[in-house]
Amino acid sequence: MTRLDGPAEAVSGSDAGNVVPYADQALFLALRGAGQEAVMQGLWIYRHPVDLDGVRRFHRNLFGTLLARRIESSPLPFGRHRWVSQPFTDSNLDLADRPRSRDEMYTWADEQVELPLDPEWGPAWRLGVQPFDDGTTMVSLVVSHCVADGAGSFMAIAQASTGATRDLGLPPAGARTRSQGIREDLRQLRGDLPEVGRTLRRAAKVAVGRRAELGRPAPERSVPGTGSRTVRMPTVSVFIDATQWDSRAQSLGGNSFSLVAGFAGKLAARLHRARASDGAVTLMLPVSERADLDDTGGNVVTIANVSFDPALVATDLSGPRTAIREGLKNAREVPDEMVELLPLIPFVPKRGIARIADATFGFSTDLPVSCSNFGVLPPELTRVDGTPAEFLSFRGVDRHASVDNLERRRGVMTVTSGQIADTMTMTVISYQPGMENSRAELCGILTETLKDFGLSGQIV
Repeated sequence: MTRLDGPAEAVSGSDAGNVVPYADQALFLALRGAGQEAVMQGLWIYRHPVDLDGVRRFHRNLFGTLLARRIESSPLPFGRHRWVSQPFTDSNLDLADRPRSRDEMYTWADEQVELPLDPEWGPAWRLGVQPFDDGTTMVSLVVSHCVADGAGSFMAIAQASTGATRDLGLPPAGARTRSQGIREDLRQLRGDLPEVGRTLRRAAKVAVGRRAELGRPAPERSVPGTGSRTVRMPTVSVFIDATQWDSRAQSLGGNSFSLVAGFAGKLAARLHRARASDGAVTLMLPVSERADLDDTGGNVVTIANVSFDPALVATDLSGPRTAIREGLKNAREVPDEMVELLPLIPFVPKRGIARIADATFGFSTDLPVSCSNFGVLPPELTRVDGTPAEFLSFRGVDRHASVDNLERRRGVMTVTSGQIADTMTMTVISYQPGMENSRAELCGILTETLKDFGLSGQIV
């Protein structure tokens, strides 16, 4: 169980208002240390003409949301980072006017993910529009995970779509001189010291209990261009009638959430991500803890780790239903000892943070599947040009994913889902060692899994 919003934080003085939470600084440093970049991508598919003026308005409005910020590193090697504002620019807006072939849709989507993006130096997000030769137009929004999680990004999209913008009140980058930054960050450190002291005592206990995991060699840093080949992981989206989905969930003794978990579990088994010891699959289920619009944390979630046998899920959802209930209860009641160490993050070398992330998420000991179900989403999310797109999908992507890192992690699988209006949308990303790892292969496996559950849908 992993609580990513971390322990209560000490603050000191009025300058603490834009301090990056421990969890967000940990994610930022862990990704930097491992040479990786985690992003989210929303993909809107329009079957009718897109209003480009509406897209430009949406782009402008995003600068009045949670996405209008970047991370500024502390001048102290052990200091807390700060949120700073992202001023308006149109350099992160790409409106293509030349159609591409329809079969290049996901090629273009992958290209959007690979464009320059950086949560510290900017831009922290990008918006693009591409028409295709069958009359379809795709809109892509790519957001650094260091700036906002899924719920935060959806909140920003809904606000930008409706024009309900706001000022985060953040200072611009470089507003502090180096000497001012040092003084303020030392003052912040003094306020943090009591929590750091308590954490050091916990750290000694954790180090003894988990010395085998923490003693493994640090994950290799993968940097594009150094000989470690990067890959584009295949992605497939399926759109299912929500009435059909809910009816099937009820007939199997579950609900939409347990059907998503059961479907992901069956799919994981087909992709050889079941444990060799007992055949169970393990899902990491993020649950948003974002209370309201005033919560400006980047990643404010609790992650529940749930395991169940996928053999019977196509006929009975009691297994995943029980596992989810127990997993969520444990995640909220039993603090994860690794996450309790977050106040030490500013003092940990980057490669050490990468090792802690490996131990926390179990890449070395299990075959976890990231499974995000956002539930019923507001229809405003589909209206990036002011009109509803026919389809909307969303996915989490590792930028510059190298074969070495993917093999070391023993593959990757993510499932993201949610209901928008009368459609259940689900997107699957997969890379498994020893498999073909093509989009055609993944489409075939997804189709067979739909048949397992007696479901039908449109695969895009």
